[in-house]
Amino acid sequence: MKSSAKNISLTSVDDLFSTEESRIDEQREKIVDIPLSELHPFKDHPFKVIDNEAMLDTAESVKQYGVLVPAIVRPREDGGYELVSGHRRKRACELAELETMPVIVRKLDDDAATIIMVDSNLQRENILPSERAYAFKLKLEAIKRQGARSDLTCTQVGHKLDGKKSVEIVADEAGSSRNQVQRYIRLTELIPELLSMVDEKKIAFNPAVELSYLKPEEQLLLLEAMDKEQATPSLSQAQRLKKFSAEGNCTLEAMCAIMSEEKKGELDKVTLTGDKIKKYFPKNYTPQQMEATIIKLLEGWHKKRTQQQER
Repeated sequence: MKSSAKNISLTSVDDLFSTEESRIDEQREKIVDIPLSELHPFKDHPFKVIDNEAMLDTAESVKQYGVLVPAIVRPREDGGYELVSGHRRKRACELAELETMPVIVRKLDDDAATIIMVDSNLQRENILPSERAYAFKLKLEAIKRQGARSDLTCTQVGHKLDGKKSVEIVADEAGSSRNQVQRYIRLTELIPELLSMVDEKKIAFNPAVELSYLKPEEQLLLLEAMDKEQATPSLSQAQRLKKFSAEGNCTLEAMCAIMSEEKKGELDKVTLTGDKIKKYFPKNYTPQQMEATIIKLLEGWHKKRTQQQER
């Protein structure tokens, strides 16, 4: 009869003498200092890290007090760690000329890491429309993958066990509505040039959502039409462009015709530039003095006109 000794698993000496408390302590999350060179950005990170005034203030704070809130990272297969949250803190450390940053290392799958990354950044005060759009899209896709279960009675992928749809979960956790989340995600269909104009407030949010239904090649033609007419589409114009696209009539000529129209707001707007009015004032008048004088004259004219009507 063959011996089965080779199948016996022996407990190591360390395990024999370790306490339950020490084993639990090993499993607890710890804050460790990791070299900045070993910290890599999250794949498809939608939030921009910009060296603006706020970043310089953060760097100065880090230089004086250090990083007060540790970043969250996860181990990479290729070595080092992937930042889940803390991209701006890492950049602040670089500007402060630090070599390491405190982090919490977690073992996270792609979907869990994506949700934490999005949620930690959505708490910021100033978020660009493009950042919010791609963040919502990434989180929605992650929740859909987590909710895709073969044992659910509902066949629509993305429903969770509590009966909520994935988009409703994203909306609830963001303090938004389902419709608004879907409208933001529509912005990801814009070509980069148009999406940048939304971030720069050259194109308003509502028209941008309508323009997202244009085909990429049509969006490129729209850029050309906008440049020719030196105008951006209003909501009503964007809705007509969307309709033209659905009908297959969204040509450059049609776009130029729409973009050349005077908008309702422009019809009621009066613009007086300095070149037009400075000839009526002394050369040493400042723009503020000219404006104050014009307002005073208009008030006098209005008072006189009112008195005449009352007689």
